[in-house]
Order: sequence, then structure tokens, then C-alpha cells
Amino acid sequence: PSGKYIKITFKDNGPGMSNEKLMKIFDPYYLFGQKESGLGLAVAYSIIKRHNGLINVQSKVGNGTCFTIYLPAAGKNNIVQEVIQTSEQKGKKLLLMDDETHIVELVGEMLNHMDYRVETARNGAEALELFKQAKQTNDPFDLVIMDLTIPGGMGGQEAISFLREFDPQVKAIVSSGYSNDPVMSDCKRYGFDGMVSKPYKIEDLCREINRVLIQS
Repeated sequence: PSGKYIKITFKDNGPGMSNEKLMKIFDPYYLFGQKESGLGLAVAYSIIKRHNGLINVQSKVGNGTCFTIYLPAAGKNNIVQEVIQTSEQKGKKLLLMDDETHIVELVGEMLNHMDYRVETARNGAEALELFKQAKQTNDPFDLVIMDLTIPGGMGGQEAISFLREFDPQVKAIVSSGYSNDPVMSDCKRYGFDGMVSKPYKIEDLCREINRVLIQS
């Protein structure tokens, strides 16, 4: 749609890509090599689209690649919604478990900025160890946020059963990009108190955190 947009451009001088690769670049699990997860650009496309924006790519073999992102510019009259957070919730201790480094770093930093105390784990096994250590040192976690599935490791669905066995009163939120998974459609049945679908806005996550924390 016509209007004012913020334009962001990322350009490199790398080997570039063929037209065949360009046609598939935003497809989930389309891999360029063996180390990539195949979800990065698909997630980026989804986030930008949900914000009413556009992402485009231009590339030629031997001439580098250029990504261009357009996001709607906020007008002067735009009202920014603030997440309501009570004084009792500030300083609460959260455990964030996710295998994607950029999610752990970005979300963790944002939650810390909102006066939560955040520790992070890359898989269910790490989360369980941190949870037990915190409990034993009389500084327990008030809430745990866990990714549903961890490739090659223990995900949230398996970890929550161990957490509930160790502490039946644990409060936990599950997150996943697989919105049609049974756990996401009925999280309480599987031991969780709340859920957020990826990709999520930080406001949505904080709103769910606050809701779970204040429930009895």
C-alpha cells in the first residue's frame, strides 16, 4: 500500500545466488549449506509480513546479494501500547530456554530491560540443572519459558514433566512456531500455564508472563 515506509538495506560483495536459489530463499528449511537451520529467512519474512511490511532480495552470481526491507513508518499520532506491569512483578526471576542464540540474546536483553531477572538455557537439560540449582540456593525461578522442540536435545514438552516432578508448583510458558501442535492448542493439558506463538512480539510475551505470574 502507498504511504511512508522505513527502508533498510543489507548488501554484501559475496558470491551471489542463482535465480533457482532466489526462487526458494524464503521457503522453510531450504538450506544453502549443512550448518544452517533453514528457518532464518522464513522467520524474517513472516515477521516483516505480520508488521505489514515487505522484504525483497536481488542477487547475481559473482555480484553479491542485496536484501531490502520496508516497514510502515509510525506517524506522530501513533499510540505505543505499553505492557502493564505491577511493581510486585518487577524483579521476578525468569528462565528462558531456546536453542536459537539470537532469540535468547534479544528476548533476554528486553526482559532484563523491563526489570525481570533473566537466566538462559539452550535446551531442557540445561534448564533443569539451572532450575534445581536455583531452588537449592533459595533463589528459585518464578517462571520458566521453554521452546517446545529442540533439535537433537530435550525440548519443552519433555522438560516440563521433569520440572513438575521436581516442583509441582512451577509456572511455565511454552513457545513454538508450530501453532498447529497439540501442545500449543491445549498447553495446560501438557503441563504448561501459558503459551506464545513464534514469531511473537515482546509485548505479547510480557502480557502472557504477567498473566501467568498473577494467577493463583
